[in-house]
Amino acid sequence: MFGHIADALARPALIRLRPGLYVLRFESMKVASALGAVEQLMADGTITPGDTLVDSSSGIYAYSLALACNKYGFNCHIVASPAVDPTLRTQLELLGVSVDQPTASADAKLDQAGRVERAIEFVKNHPRAHWMRQYHDRAHYAGYASIARQLADDLPATRIALVGGVGTGASTGGLHQTLGDLGREVELIGVQPYGSVSFASQDVEDPEFLIAGIGSGIPFANIEYGAYSDIHWIDFTYARSGCVELLREYGVFAGLSSGAAYVVGEWRASRIGFDEEYPVVCIAPDTGHRYLAEVFTSEVPVVTRDPQRYPLEVSRAEDLALPWCRTNWRRHGHAFPKPQGDA
Repeated sequence: MFGHIADALARPALIRLRPGLYVLRFESMKVASALGAVEQLMADGTITPGDTLVDSSSGIYAYSLALACNKYGFNCHIVASPAVDPTLRTQLELLGVSVDQPTASADAKLDQAGRVERAIEFVKNHPRAHWMRQYHDRAHYAGYASIARQLADDLPATRIALVGGVGTGASTGGLHQTLGDLGREVELIGVQPYGSVSFASQDVEDPEFLIAGIGSGIPFANIEYGAYSDIHWIDFTYARSGCVELLREYGVFAGLSSGAAYVVGEWRASRIGFDEEYPVVCIAPDTGHRYLAEVFTSEVPVVTRDPQRYPLEVSRAEDLALPWCRTNWRRHGHAFPKPQGDA
């Protein structure tokens, strides 16, 4: 039995899709991250109940932080992106969150930077406010430690390939760190959208860019670049095909980040030979409800992936192109400029 809904949502289900290929399916993954960060910050005396916890979010983290605040007695203020729809905003407001949702501009990257500035300004003007810095504070790794321990118990293989959208870096980084501490050999494969500065795809435009949660328009200090073995860049059409395949073939209703991770994970598992001694685990951060119209009910035909042509193997940022590229990050990472800026 769980003492709070946040505790239940923080626990994923490990689902075997086929031999050697698994999905770590969350209903709302960042609940684990928010809970872990709040608990660590409470333990070290940085925050105390009654404070206001503040951050910028495109959706999942806002809900997650709201639940953590509800559980531990904090106030919550969110600077929300345009991606926060009326359904989510209603949930946030009923949870007592004060929501600041600036009007969208034509540039999503500037929107993200502007939201962070508004969060910082709020903290400056409110003495008991704390900026959670989900993009930069390694406290957000903490919530994934228990999940990694459970994953290691469920999959006794000594080698694991872990595939996930990079986003803030906390989920892949946190899981990789603890699995390594437990003696597992982890091949960490990061997934990025086009148009993200995190892994130098900002100059490649995806006209249907919707996978905002796994990319970034600003530098993220939580990304541990040296941990990744491979990086894959996936466009909307291929991520969408993964979402539809997950639902049609396995009954897993998941969002675009999950679809992208599945596409890469299924490819990697096929290269290994769907080997139970070297399982591939794809991280599915949330459900598909937010993407119903664009992904699941759209009349636009779903693309058929071409395994003979993609992923394109690239060794420098200038070679990136839609719909899917891959690089050996350990070998070629130096050729992909990392973003510069304050963390």
